[in-house]
Amino acid sequence: MRSVFTLILIVCSAASFAQKDTSIFKLPVKMDDVVVKAVRKGWDVQGFIKRVKTDTTFYKAFRSLHVLTWNATNDIRVYNNKGGIDASLYSKTKQIRANGCRTMQVLEEKTTGDFYNRKRQYNYYTAELYAYLFFTQGRKCGEDDYVTGGIHKVGNSKNESNSYKLKQLMFNPGSKVTGIPLMGDKSAIFEPDVAKMYEFKLSSQEYGGEDCYVFRAVPKKGYEKDVVYDDLTTWFRKSDYSIVARDYSLSYRAGVYDFIVRMKVRMTHAHGKMVPSYIEYDGNWHVFTKKRERVKFTTSLTYTP
Repeated sequence: MRSVFTLILIVCSAASFAQKDTSIFKLPVKMDDVVVKAVRKGWDVQGFIKRVKTDTTFYKAFRSLHVLTWNATNDIRVYNNKGGIDASLYSKTKQIRANGCRTMQVLEEKTTGDFYNRKRQYNYYTAELYAYLFFTQGRKCGEDDYVTGGIHKVGNSKNESNSYKLKQLMFNPGSKVTGIPLMGDKSAIFEPDVAKMYEFKLSSQEYGGEDCYVFRAVPKKGYEKDVVYDDLTTWFRKSDYSIVARDYSLSYRAGVYDFIVRMKVRMTHAHGKMVPSYIEYDGNWHVFTKKRERVKFTTSLTYTP
C-alpha cells in the first residue's frame, strides 16, 4: 500500500538547465497523493517553492494594519521560572484610521505586578516591542501598505532595529537574518548547506473553509540542535497562494544569548485585504547582561465593516 506521503525529488525537466539555474530547489520534498496528482497534471512545483521563498503577502497583511480601523484584545503575561505570573496586561484597544492618519484609543486596561515602572514605561522588553508593533502612539500619517523589494528597516531606534530582526524571522522565513550575532546563515533554510538538515513536506488540506497547500519544514533527526526553525508550517490558499495561517517554532543557543519561541498567526479578510486576525506567542529568551524573559501573549483583531 502506498504511503500517505510519496517522496519526490523536485528537479527541472531539463537537467542542463537545472545545473545553470541556482534558483531550482533540488532537495527531496514529501508530497501527499493530492499534490502528486496535481504535479502529474502539470502543476508547477518549482514555481510554488519559489513563491514560498519570495512571498510578500504575509508581510503586506501586517502592513495593512496601518491603513485600517480595527479593534484588538491584548493579553500579555510575564512568567517566572516556577510558572507563576509576575506581571500582566489585559487591554482592549481601537485603532481609528481617518483622513490618511491613524490614532488609537484604549478602551479598557488592567495590569498586575511590575508591568509598568513609575513613569509608565515597560519593565519588559517583549512588552515594549509588542507595544511598538501593535499600539499606535500619537497620530501617524502618510502610511500605506505597499510592499516593494522586501522588508526594509525604517529607522535606527532600538525598537526599529529589533522589530526589523523579528520581521525577517516572521515574514521572510528561509532568508538570512542580519543583525543577530552568531546565527550566520542558519535561518536560510532553502540554502543548500542548511536545507540538507531539513525534511520538507507538501500536502493538500482545507483550512478555515479554504482549499490550501501546506508547506512544512522540520529538522531531520540528528540536526535538531543545528537549526533555527524547529517547525515551520504555512497554509497557502490555492486560489492565489496567499498565506492564511502560519505556525512557527524557533530555538537557538549561542554563548551570549538563547531563545525558544513558538508562534501561531491566523489571517482573515477585511476591506478586500488579507489581514491578521489572531496571533499567539510563547517565548523564553535571554541575552547576556539582561534578565531572562518568559512571556506569552495573544492578540485577537476584528475589523469594522
